[in-house]
Amino acid sequence: MADAQIILSHSREAGIVAMATGEQYPWAHTALTETGFERDERGVYHLPADASSATVADLVRCADRHRTSVSTSSRRFIGDAARDIAQLLPGQWRATVQIYSHPVWQEDLVPWIWDSGELGRALQSERIPYAATLTDMVHGTTLLHTERPGRQLDYLIGAFAPKGLEEGFGDPHAPRSIVLPPFPGRAAQAVADRYLPSYEQAVHARRTAAISTVLQRIRSERDTWQAMAASARCSDATPLSANALGAATEAFLDHAWCSFLTVVDHAPTLLDRCRPASSPWPQDAAALSRLADAVADAEVLLEEAVHSGPLPPQERHARAWPAIETWLTDGETFLRQARVSAPHRRPSLAVSAPLRPPACRPSGTRPLTCSTTDLVRSCPPSWNPAPTLSSAPTRNTASSPPSLPPCLRTSPSGSCCAKSSNLSPANPGCSGSANPNATALAAPARPSTIYGARATPCTPT
Repeated sequence: MADAQIILSHSREAGIVAMATGEQYPWAHTALTETGFERDERGVYHLPADASSATVADLVRCADRHRTSVSTSSRRFIGDAARDIAQLLPGQWRATVQIYSHPVWQEDLVPWIWDSGELGRALQSERIPYAATLTDMVHGTTLLHTERPGRQLDYLIGAFAPKGLEEGFGDPHAPRSIVLPPFPGRAAQAVADRYLPSYEQAVHARRTAAISTVLQRIRSERDTWQAMAASARCSDATPLSANALGAATEAFLDHAWCSFLTVVDHAPTLLDRCRPASSPWPQDAAALSRLADAVADAEVLLEEAVHSGPLPPQERHARAWPAIETWLTDGETFLRQARVSAPHRRPSLAVSAPLRPPACRPSGTRPLTCSTTDLVRSCPPSWNPAPTLSSAPTRNTASSPPSLPPCLRTSPSGSCCAKSSNLSPANPGCSGSANPNATALAAPARPSTIYGARATPCTPT
């Protein structure tokens, strides 16, 4: 592949569009700008409404001077494909085009994709210069929609890791991406009926697993602290001073609270799905109520810390530990209830999809009666010329790489003074130096302007 490449495609609304890719993508930007293409906020270049086929011919010649190859996509514009699906999905979905001009931008995307199927493998092994995201504006779910590498028609769709579970790369609970047909109705039905239910089930399983892991870690650290306090010796058998015990207690409580925030984040949703009366353990209702109260107390504590500033360490430990201890005691009850519960199903598609995408274009745009391929074929044969630059190409300002999700929060630090006579790390007694239904959807017909041998001769009007 050339160091700089321009990929031409056809948009139902904008006509001919272009996307610049390659390690030297600024060369492509220069060629597009000099030829009169206009760039939008997503990095996609559009052919002006008053342009003619000569503009594409000029682009080929200009790209040749800037050592940039030009090719045409056999598919319709990825933005159109994604928007057609978004309009058919139940709920409020927004489609956005993403351009990964530099290969490194695609590599940066890999850790944030939550997938155990073909999409995850393709992002690591195949060049995917552009894609589209579909975002559920109510639930926050974000899907990645790409062309399927090595296929002429199919697409792939997968998901980004959900909020609060961002470290999803290689997660065994990740859902499997699915293959979508090129027809919007059938594709939307596959997403709504197959992918989203499996995604929700995977999120449910991962939240449950995250809480289980946190409780096991806190329980193990508590057992270690209790053994150390009871023996009055460190792990290497050296005598344990009061100051050393207090420091160990402070570190344990801080780390336990930081870990417990995972429970605060994910438990409310899972508790809402638990139905003990219809489970094999109806007697679990009382324990679930205690767990819900404990999470509510922790949420109040966290809210105060966010809006009023960090609490004194001793007060924070004294208020947080009862909630943590409740979950350590009844956590297994919650886990068995969560594992037999199920996420709430999203609404299914309510109406049938149109037979074909709406044929609309902005006012003032001339209709295209030929494919982009025909326009380019009318140009001089200079698709892959040898570099013949007499001077270095002009570099444009590079567009920004895709933003990455924000980092996770950390708990405030502080010191604690506590006795541990009853081996409870949050006992605040302090003295002296002691530190203690989906409808069947018809496939849309191919639009007359689709690429292929049957495209009509190029006769701009």
